[in-house]
Order: sequence, then structure tokens, then C-alpha cells
Amino acid sequence: MKSQALKNRIMTLSLIFLFTLILTGPSLADSLKERMKNRLPQITALKAQGVIGENNRGFLESRGSTNAAAQNIMEADNQDRAAVYDAIARQQNTNAANVGRRRAAQIAEIAPAGTWLQNDQGQWYRK
Repeated sequence: MKSQALKNRIMTLSLIFLFTLILTGPSLADSLKERMKNRLPQITALKAQGVIGENNRGFLESRGSTNAAAQNIMEADNQDRAAVYDAIARQQNTNAANVGRRRAAQIAEIAPAGTWLQNDQGQWYRK
């Protein structure tokens, strides 16, 4: 039951996030969405292994030494996240840092158990 509720919540928040992406412009949204979707299984696996976590600014961060492939995946996703946050910030008349912090809070709420997260004070914890 809880697993299905979590999946529904993740889907809802992801749809809201992607809808906002779509509003920022079709070509940007399509390419970012596709790249992020393609990386998601690898990111999920790296999080499950504890190799990377979600920081309090809405970005992925290494939780120790990562191999080159993991580092590349993390950096590519962070670049796309930065572009998304920037586009949303322009649309909402705010700044990308605020958007990232809001997204970090959403991610922390829906993250599965075992995910490394960073609290507002910068301390890491495992959910």
C-alpha cells in the first residue's frame, strides 16, 4: 500500500515538474526531459548504492569516491537540472537557487528509504 502511494506521489510531483518544463519552451523541455528520463535508471541505481545523494540545493552530489561514469552521469543531470531551475525561475519571477531549494524539499519528501539527503543545515542523513 505505502509503496503504491509513494509511486503515485512521485508520479504526481514528476508530472508537475515536467509540466512546468513544458511551459518553459517545447524544444528545451523535450530535449531535457528525454535526457533526464534516459539517465533516471542509472541515477536511481547510484542512489540505491549510496554513491550519490540529493543535496539541499536540488542537485546530485557524490557521497564519496565515484568512478568516471557515475561522475559524468551526475554532472550531466546537474547541468540539466540547472537549466530547468533557471527556466522555471524566469517563468515564476524568482531565482534558480529558490527553485532548486524547493525541488530539494520535494525530492526529500518522496525519496525512498536509504537515499542520502542533505538537510537545510548541510548535514547528510540517510532516509
